[in-house]
Amino acid sequence: MKALDSGETESTMRSPGEFPPTRQQRRARLTILAIFVVCAAPIVAAFVAYFVVKPHGGQTNYGELIVPQRPIPADLQVRDEAGRPMALADLKGKWLMMSADSGSCDKACVTKLYYMRQIRTLQGEQRARVLSVWLVTDDAQIQPQIRNAYAQTRMLRVDPAALQAWLPASADSGLRDHIYLVDPVGHLMMVFPNNPDPVKINQDLVKLLKWSSVG
Repeated sequence: MKALDSGETESTMRSPGEFPPTRQQRRARLTILAIFVVCAAPIVAAFVAYFVVKPHGGQTNYGELIVPQRPIPADLQVRDEAGRPMALADLKGKWLMMSADSGSCDKACVTKLYYMRQIRTLQGEQRARVLSVWLVTDDAQIQPQIRNAYAQTRMLRVDPAALQAWLPASADSGLRDHIYLVDPVGHLMMVFPNNPDPVKINQDLVKLLKWSSVG
């Protein structure tokens, strides 16, 4: 090892990275860190506001949330496709997209059935978690072409009075004007407006399936 020259100390032989930071260097580093935090704060705040805190004065969902949620009445009975009685609550375990209408099924009725079928199909691998349900509110005969076109839709006969006691109503709309969404626990949680936008219904359902492991 080379001997130290006269006047040369061990400290002067250290490489620059071996010296402890001076007070001025520490202050500079803290300043840089503070600038980074200030610049990143709006991004972090936006992330929290969008994904954690629901914005005041606005909403991220298209359908109207039902608060408090309404569980399927335990005594709400329907008749299945073979005319056998069953409890509607037996369908719990899946997300239920429901519509209610006469068995004669006019154009508006068919449109709802079509929307529900297409929205369910759009869920891809997640579609098994969703069940389309047509609650038929009378004894009118269902046309064979409708049965064939919507073979994956449950077609259940129900007493409209019993259904109205559960589903929300307003002065300017009735049972047949909406598509309803029931969660896998059996709670009516969302109602979509009359003449709905199926793209927006699909967006709501995609979010629910993504963030919920139930059903």
